[in-house]
Amino acid sequence: MGSGKSTVGGLLAERLGVPYRDTDADIVAAQRREISDIFVDAGEPYFRELERQAVRAALAEHPGVLALGGGAILDDSTRELLAGLPVVYLSLDVEEAVRRVGLNQARPLLAVNPRRQWRELMDARRHLYTEVARVVVATDDRTPEEVAQAVLDALELKDV
Repeated sequence: MGSGKSTVGGLLAERLGVPYRDTDADIVAAQRREISDIFVDAGEPYFRELERQAVRAALAEHPGVLALGGGAILDDSTRELLAGLPVVYLSLDVEEAVRRVGLNQARPLLAVNPRRQWRELMDARRHLYTEVARVVVATDDRTPEEVAQAVLDALELKDV
């Protein structure tokens, strides 16, 4: 959350001349409701199943840059699908995350005490992100353009 995956993903796709896709946006479009509403109305397990299906479909059919929601990595089968792919983990520290995400946005997993909850989420997920990532790119104090260039450099890709 707040790493800039949507913005950076779009920039990368543009620089590489490929399409961009975000599985969170796929879920919102298919469900015709926001992710926060899915969490409230149907619960996290239901959302995670939608997320697993969205990632599986996107990996099977999308030829470009793909952004995954932060919790997608929790699913064992998703991590297996990502193995060997050029996965990038965009990292940031808690203060930067809170600054970017804000405290008043609809983030269902950060509803109470966002700083503490963000730290707990990252403590539980960081090892999974690094497990599947080919590279880790820090986003703190960088513009989206700088992050996109760092990703291209780290993956040794050339823009078009």
